[in-house]
Amino acid sequence: MADMSLEERISALQAQGIHSVLAQFCDMHGVAKGKLVPLDNLQEWVEQGAGFAGPSIWGTGLPRYGASSEYYGRVQLESLRPLPFMPGVAHAVCDGFAGGQPLNTCSRQVLKAATDALTRRGWTMWVGIEPEFFLLRQDAAGQWALADAHDTLDKPSYDLKAIHRNYAFLDDMRVALGALGFRLQQMDHEDACGQYEINYAHDDALAAADRYMLFKVTAHAIAQRHGQVFSSMPKPLAHAPGSGLHFHISITDAEGRAVFADAAGSLGLSTAGHQFAAGLLHHADALAALCAPTVNSYKRLASSPSASGTTWSPVWKAYGDNNRTCLLRTVAGRMEWRLPDPSCNIYAALAGVVHAGLHGIDSAMVPPVPCNEDLYARHTSGQPMPARLPKDLDGAIDALQADSVLRAAVGEAFCAQWIGLKRAEWDNYAQHVSTWEMQRYADAF
Repeated sequence: MADMSLEERISALQAQGIHSVLAQFCDMHGVAKGKLVPLDNLQEWVEQGAGFAGPSIWGTGLPRYGASSEYYGRVQLESLRPLPFMPGVAHAVCDGFAGGQPLNTCSRQVLKAATDALTRRGWTMWVGIEPEFFLLRQDAAGQWALADAHDTLDKPSYDLKAIHRNYAFLDDMRVALGALGFRLQQMDHEDACGQYEINYAHDDALAAADRYMLFKVTAHAIAQRHGQVFSSMPKPLAHAPGSGLHFHISITDAEGRAVFADAAGSLGLSTAGHQFAAGLLHHADALAALCAPTVNSYKRLASSPSASGTTWSPVWKAYGDNNRTCLLRTVAGRMEWRLPDPSCNIYAALAGVVHAGLHGIDSAMVPPVPCNEDLYARHTSGQPMPARLPKDLDGAIDALQADSVLRAAVGEAFCAQWIGLKRAEWDNYAQHVSTWEMQRYADAF
């Protein structure tokens, strides 16, 4: 449809039985929101946008009255595609506007500004995203449990019996994602009971973020069909590994050459690659607020042992060749940024990564000495460790507040809204009295 006029697009979609558009945007928490609008009015949705009450959306910062109180989600034509699980409906990604201007608190606009910074250098960032998730179930009393009660192995990675039991969900995902243009690479049972990973091909940063949002929309719908809940909660099981959302990052220049790669360089990286890595590590504490943005995220980012006997949690600010115990893993001239988890706002997390890495290049930052050992074994031995990430959301928020360089690059308006929302989330958690506290303290003194 790339070369079609608007009228031709409408006709082509109508020929496929499409009558409505799901105009979808992303709120500040990273949750897909939107509404159904008639396909016939596509020109309006593209040029003006589908209208929403701005203050009803998390993080817009829009007032309750006046011209700028309306949030308009402008349909991006290239994103239109029929939804296989919603007959008659085409999905469309939207950019946020208010008062006729791009909204500076819209996370997709924030990522577009970051990719524009790359484009000005003649560069394109390519991102492969690895979604990990849990399949849960909630009973009539509101209690949560694994959807598959038989998924109980001590070390369940690659468990084929669990895949057999949940094949209906996985195959429906295969069919739906294939119809939506995903190039699937693999599906497997991950390292925790009830946990899965579905991998698909990489794309440029903005398209990769859009694709991940569509992945989540699809997974929620397919899981619901099977009486299950698709969960992006980072750590639903206390004594098992949590879910990550690793970013595999590379950059090419205008001639298609790999900016990070140098076969003769240390770790197979170029000078620019090492500097980009240094920028990520330098800003890692502030990036934690964007990449690991929930209270629960820091239950995943802990060095505690796992029931499976293995943990891949990226706790320490280090990098090394194919070293999964480091925050940043280098492999084949690219980088795997292991900090993000699936509760993140994918647009904000990627924007932060772009700006942190470019700051490393522009400042010619020098990274630490590469790590060539198992950091968990080193930690157990009692040896000195690299600096670690913040231990909780409160510390990460403080780090973002203190990082004026990253805040300015990502956008002060966006970061102000983000910090306000996340401080409120932390304060709400801090005032909650948990079952653990009651059991430990109620009659202890």
